[in-house]
Order: sequence, then C-alpha cells, then structure tokens
Amino acid sequence: MSTATQDKYKLILQAAIEIISEKGLYNTSISDIVKKAGVAQGTFYLYFRSKNALIPAIAQNLISITMEKMKDNTDKHEDFSAFLQTFIEAIYNITDEYKDVIVLCYSGLAIDHSMEIWESIYQPYYEWFEAELKRGIEQGAIITQSNVQWTGKLIINLVENAAERFYIGRDQDMTKEQSMTEVFHFVHRSLTAK
Repeated sequence: MSTATQDKYKLILQAAIEIISEKGLYNTSISDIVKKAGVAQGTFYLYFRSKNALIPAIAQNLISITMEKMKDNTDKHEDFSAFLQTFIEAIYNITDEYKDVIVLCYSGLAIDHSMEIWESIYQPYYEWFEAELKRGIEQGAIITQSNVQWTGKLIINLVENAAERFYIGRDQDMTKEQSMTEVFHFVHRSLTAK
C-alpha cells in the first residue's frame, strides 16, 4: 500500500474503533465511520466489503500493536524469568490500555462466528512466543519436555485471560501486582524444573 492508501486505511480503522466502542457494532453505520474518518463513503469499500469486515482488521491492528510493544519490552532480557515477568506486565498494561478494543474484537468475531480468524491473526504472535520458549530451553531455563507450540498458545491465553479478568471482568480481589505475581509463579513453576 502507498503511504496515502495506508493513511486512509488507518483513518477508517481508528474512526471505526472509536465509534463502534462508543455506539456498538449494530448502532454504528458506515456513514458514521467515514464522516469521522473524513473520507468518502466509496473509500470505505476500497478496504472493507462490509461493516463486519472491520472486526478482523481491528483485531489484526491490535495484535500488531501488541507484538510491537512486546518486542520493545522483552527483547532486552537474556534471562527467561525476567522475560516472563516483563511479558506478563506488558500483557496487563496492553489489556488495560486497549480493553474496549479487546471487547469489541471478541464480541464482533463471536457474532460473526469467526474465532478461527482470530487464531490466524494470532499465529505470528504464537510463533514469536514459541521462539522465546525455545530460547529458554536452549538456555536450560525451561524443561526440555515442553511442547513449545502447545505451551506457547496456552501461556499467551492464560496470561491474557488473567489480565482480561482483572481489567474487563473486574475480578480485582487483589492488586495488579499481586495478580501478575500469581500468574508469574504459576507459569514459571510449570515451565521450570527448579
């Protein structure tokens, strides 16, 4: 995509996120989105075939943001335990910052029965985490019997679920720090022989 094309795509996506988060998917019209984005209605259809087609794009955008933030926060850690702590903290922070978008994605993909799309969007994220697990195994920090593909998905989903329960489900019978510590200890104990 050219820069101008990318800019219009991003404008439409951001406008959609804001309006759908405020009004809900069914109460949002394409006219609302293009008006907020400052583009012609026909421009919308250059990128999306329908309003529902926005949801996977919004989910993809969220995963791209997540991956960028994850790499920025975790790339500097050589030790797997430090990596894991930073990973958990980053998930909690991202979930807090994007909780409305996460709810929007889940509800939109569930309505459209498109959870398999969500899994395909997550694939690069899973692969990145699998590589981190392999690095942990090579360093001797993780037990070698780990199936990194299955374990990577499980850990990502577990940490995200804990963060979502804290911020979206308002399951806050402990502080954020206590919750993150519990998640860290649970995951760390399950991965290490020590």
